[in-house]
Amino acid sequence: MGQGQQEKVATSLAGAVSEEISASLAPVDAELERRYPGDPGTRQPVHTVYVPGDAFDAGTLRDWGDRALAALDQHAPDASSLAAVLGLPDELAEPVYARVRAKLHHEPVEDLRVDFEDGYGPRPDAEEDAAAARAARLISEAHAQGTAAPYTGIRMKCMEAPVRDRGIRTLDIFLTGLLEHGGLPDGLVLTLPKVTYPEQVTAMVRLLEAFEKARGIPSGRIGFEIQIETSQSILAADGTATVARMIQAAEGRATGLHYGTFDYSACLGVSAAYQASDHPAADHAKAVMQVAAAGTGVRVSDGSTNVLPVGPTARVHDAWRLHYGLTRRALARAYYQGWDMHPGHLPTRYAAVYAFYREGFRQAAERLARYADRTGGDVMDEPATAKALSGYLLRGLDCGALDAAEVTAASGLGRSALEGFAAPRRGDLTASAG
Repeated sequence: MGQGQQEKVATSLAGAVSEEISASLAPVDAELERRYPGDPGTRQPVHTVYVPGDAFDAGTLRDWGDRALAALDQHAPDASSLAAVLGLPDELAEPVYARVRAKLHHEPVEDLRVDFEDGYGPRPDAEEDAAAARAARLISEAHAQGTAAPYTGIRMKCMEAPVRDRGIRTLDIFLTGLLEHGGLPDGLVLTLPKVTYPEQVTAMVRLLEAFEKARGIPSGRIGFEIQIETSQSILAADGTATVARMIQAAEGRATGLHYGTFDYSACLGVSAAYQASDHPAADHAKAVMQVAAAGTGVRVSDGSTNVLPVGPTARVHDAWRLHYGLTRRALARAYYQGWDMHPGHLPTRYAAVYAFYREGFRQAAERLARYADRTGGDVMDEPATAKALSGYLLRGLDCGALDAAEVTAASGLGRSALEGFAAPRRGDLTASAG
């Protein structure tokens, strides 16, 4: 056959076959779109900081940043000293240290949760009422002044009978206060703790529906995180993965699954000395959470360490190495968020995050550039890999580990192009560079 001749194409199936199959799978197509819409494409904070409701005030964020900077000044006053503590390679020491200090100056906390649960404890009703109203006012004022954390909200008490009414009242006061002081802010996050049954998630949905209806808010505006702190939230009595049922019970309102290191470990009988986010029990729980959440748009957060970087320098360095190692371990396992319990954890949170993205960004950018250009290389990447590469670069940009100019220079792609690769529609294997 000549070079210019067109190849003859023959088929055996009638067009009706394809139509019949498509019709039979239409319900499945709709179910896939409903249950697995994919990642929302918004920024995910690298951590969550919990501050008790009675301790939270207008200066909390700045105080955490200042205390973190003071810890650096005292225990690692320059790049080489922090690199020596954490084992950072020479080429990362200065860029990481400079970015950590800059972050602590301008945005020390990415996600703040005012805590009315374990960190707050039982109080007289009038006292908690006042604290919830005060939190709403202060958060509204911070948003108006441009000083709020990108994500802010409260952790209420759980839906178990002894504290249910108190938790509902606190949430009502807080949300009402936000509306009275200007409206629900962007980045509002609510955390429902100690969830054991999907019905408790359904109850939270009905509660938020009632609030939205009462205040004329569009249905579905208010979402919430589900905190995984009991064994029953992972495996139900009938052997099913409860957490998957919880995501569905949230009816699209679930924004995250947060692992509670210490409550979950205690629930399984793990001794206090061994309760940690790298315990095998923790790894199992988070693996189930991760699989249940994949594709749903619900994000998974790791837990925390209770080893605080306080005291003599040697003790601080030991705590920093532990926290840095746990954070790096979580990042490698695709847990891109965790909890920080003390201002002294912020230097190693950001050092770990920045090192993770900076050490691999050039290779990721170059691989993505080759994929976008369909050029060669020593790795044959697929669309799913391009999605992972672009997601990696976007997360690095969002947290401040990377600059837009250096990512574009290395990849040839701007942010909109990265977002196109990171979030193709289901089944689209030809996401363009945009």
